[in-house]
Amino acid sequence: MAHSSSTAHGENSTAHGEYKVPGGKLVVADLELSAGHAATITRASVNGDFFLEPDDALESLNTSLTGLPLSASREKIAQAVREGLAEGAQMIGFDEYAVATAVRRALGHATTWTDHQWELLPAVNLPIRLNVALDQVLTEEVGAGRRPPLMRLWDWSERAVVIGSFQSLANEVDSEAASALDTVVARRISGGGAMFMEAGNCITYSLCFPQSLVDGLSFADSYPFLDAWVMEALERVGVQAAYKPLNDIVSAAAGEGQGRKIGGAAQKRLANGGMLHHVTMSYDINAERMTQVLRIGREKLSDKGHTSAVKRVDPLRSQTGLSRQALMEVFAETFAQRHGAAVASIRPHELERAEQLVEEKFGTDAWTARVP
Repeated sequence: MAHSSSTAHGENSTAHGEYKVPGGKLVVADLELSAGHAATITRASVNGDFFLEPDDALESLNTSLTGLPLSASREKIAQAVREGLAEGAQMIGFDEYAVATAVRRALGHATTWTDHQWELLPAVNLPIRLNVALDQVLTEEVGAGRRPPLMRLWDWSERAVVIGSFQSLANEVDSEAASALDTVVARRISGGGAMFMEAGNCITYSLCFPQSLVDGLSFADSYPFLDAWVMEALERVGVQAAYKPLNDIVSAAAGEGQGRKIGGAAQKRLANGGMLHHVTMSYDINAERMTQVLRIGREKLSDKGHTSAVKRVDPLRSQTGLSRQALMEVFAETFAQRHGAAVASIRPHELERAEQLVEEKFGTDAWTARVP
């Protein structure tokens, strides 16, 4: 995907943006823009390898964008396209939101992977609550423009459960079993479900980036978009995987294990424009201990096709035969190659801020039991 570009011509300017629909077609927006405080789109040419019927609908599509302010939201652009097309017009391989994304990329509101210089933070062994706190700190730093967007691999030594921001502690965790098994319980800033995370039994990574990267994407579409690189990494080690809406990565290989969960993702958008997307994948889960600590009810599993949480999980160790470290190296290499990421590290002030947050927030009962 090419990134957006613009060129000034006297008082007016031109802009170019592209968007490739996942599993669909390429949509290109070439725009002419007026100058001044109340600048608008004065002419639009939407083009690409999509299909559009009837043929003259393209003129209506272009006209629908004319006059829109340069600050128009994704929904506003999509609405203009819907209202501008005659009843019965068919967009094949794209839709009004794809047009909106291409337009907003042309206008500089939406970005692509190649618009950013990415960093890769290799795994450092840190306490689980410090890992959780770093997600907040690094996302804040990226949102504030103080560091480039990044992918960070986790490592830790404790037995832990990390619950979602909105989960009930009592409903998710058997506190007596957790205590007996020396299990640290932490609550993260993102939603989603509880993860049983023993040292060495899973692989976790975080992406921290500006929200402009997913501008124009629905919440559901943003998950596979952000994890396309890890699907490539899994394919490299012989694992066929797919996204099961909303946020599960499942085995796509034919056979008994098809549809079983490999991992789960969660997200959090911050007010300063930063966004967190993180994933935990099962490497070599101890199912007995997991079911002792987690209260996994039948209601949660009722739409998953399994009555047992153990049967629902398909660990990467059995699928690949590779060590956890080898898999993490494939993940890092794939991300670096695909997105041109440079190896970096956590900065001292970021680690200090995360340690402070553990003391003030993530290590406190007030936060961990904020939903009792």
